[in-house]
Amino acid sequence: MLTVVGCHAGGEVGNVVTGGVFDVLGDSVLEKMVHMEEHLDDLRKLCIFEPRGAVNQSINFIVPSRDARAQMGYIIAESTEYPVMSGSNTICVATVLLETGILPMTEPVTELMLESPAGLISLRCQCASGKVTRVEFTNQPAFANHLDRHIEVPGIGTLKVDVGYGGMTYVIVDAAPLGFSIAADEARDLCALGQTIKAAAAEQLPSPHPLNPLVKGITQTLFAGPCRREGSVVRSRNTVVISPGRCDRSPCGTGTSARLAVMHAKGQISVGDRFMHESIIGSVFDGSIVSTTDLAGIPAVVPTIAGQAWISSVSQLGVDPTDPFQVGFTLPDTWLERIDDQLIKSRR
Repeated sequence: MLTVVGCHAGGEVGNVVTGGVFDVLGDSVLEKMVHMEEHLDDLRKLCIFEPRGAVNQSINFIVPSRDARAQMGYIIAESTEYPVMSGSNTICVATVLLETGILPMTEPVTELMLESPAGLISLRCQCASGKVTRVEFTNQPAFANHLDRHIEVPGIGTLKVDVGYGGMTYVIVDAAPLGFSIAADEARDLCALGQTIKAAAAEQLPSPHPLNPLVKGITQTLFAGPCRREGSVVRSRNTVVISPGRCDRSPCGTGTSARLAVMHAKGQISVGDRFMHESIIGSVFDGSIVSTTDLAGIPAVVPTIAGQAWISSVSQLGVDPTDPFQVGFTLPDTWLERIDDQLIKSRR
């Protein structure tokens, strides 16, 4: 029996398992994530696959952290992968931890340190009347993998793209030259093209993480709208296409981080500027670069991302031993491909 708190950040569902999974083997949360991926993947399927779940949601498993600096750890699981970091899911996790009383809330600000598979994430949570009204987290360093590269995309031809890492690795493409304004009624077409671009970029532009070989290469497409500068504030719209082919409802925290890294590398944004990143449904994350650094000699930025999450439900998931769909199933009418009988491929 799993206790699940329903939650969304900027419209993107990031439910949180608060009971039923007490710990997972591993000294770090990254090791716990790998163990869950390789040996406990049925838990992800139970929560996300039909008939209990849906394609448009992620699930987060609260686990203990062995790092004395962290109050808690969390493993992020999505439709087709276990990312080492996710901004919207991090905002959901912090909100659930505080609003359900798992961790104590201090008003007007609660400072947290959580361990994600990507490493330690510091958070500053604004709180009022028992509600978390804003979560700002400092992400692990983000960097540009490739700038102004050309790839060949079936049905399009040559396309200029950037690639950036912000916790996941994104191929970033300008939406306007492809005829998109990133409007809600374009979502299906954006997803179809985004999946095609993603596959081409992943094949043609290898993008390893300089320090962590377990981090996958390109798994996301970010369609970027034009930037508008208003003094030290830059505004833009975007949508991220998540596998197996849907639009992120939120502005996407790791996508915002990756875009900040690429923009900084191109001289389009400076340390201290605010970046108001809007999603396809109009929700906004507030991002900025607080400092620069490097990863194994690769220039990187340290971004902060802020947004808000809302709890929508508290439920319990269980499995009847006679249920023929104990770990769920998928159909290509919404999932695009049938993946219920596929295991997440090992990172090793």
